[in-house]
Amino acid sequence: MVTAPLPADPGLRVAFEEALAGYREGGLPIGAALVHRGEVIARGRNRRVQDGNPILHAEMSCFQNAGRLPSSVYREATLYSTLSPCYMCSGAALLFGVPRMVVGESRTILAADDWLRTRGMTVTVADDPACYELLQRFIAEKPEIWAEDIGDAGTGQKYDQPHRGT
Repeated sequence: MVTAPLPADPGLRVAFEEALAGYREGGLPIGAALVHRGEVIARGRNRRVQDGNPILHAEMSCFQNAGRLPSSVYREATLYSTLSPCYMCSGAALLFGVPRMVVGESRTILAADDWLRTRGMTVTVADDPACYELLQRFIAEKPEIWAEDIGDAGTGQKYDQPHRGT
């Protein structure tokens, strides 16, 4: 499927597995995982295409799959996402008090990483080759779905950094 090695970080690897599952389902290959004290407590993938739900991004799907959690769990958790998160997903992470995010890649599109940092979240960009390669493959195969997904995204019809393509 991808020629790059799989992510070494266990949390990012779970998020990548979700992205790959989404790709195989015909949806956007973006995945997420919520890790608490070294244990994956939830995982999710972008399900906009599969479920016809415009807000079911990977991070939102992950939070939904986590169910109701005490705020103390969120305050000790790390959210992993294979792609730089949009403002909606970032807002949810801030609302729940997640202090750390690991982003698989932001070369394709840089969304809310810096915004999260200005609000006190620690954001680490792994620049993972497998995350990047899978998304680039999808964009080449289904550019219309990618264009639909990124849309305006509340950023004045552009992200902080445009899609760089392959």
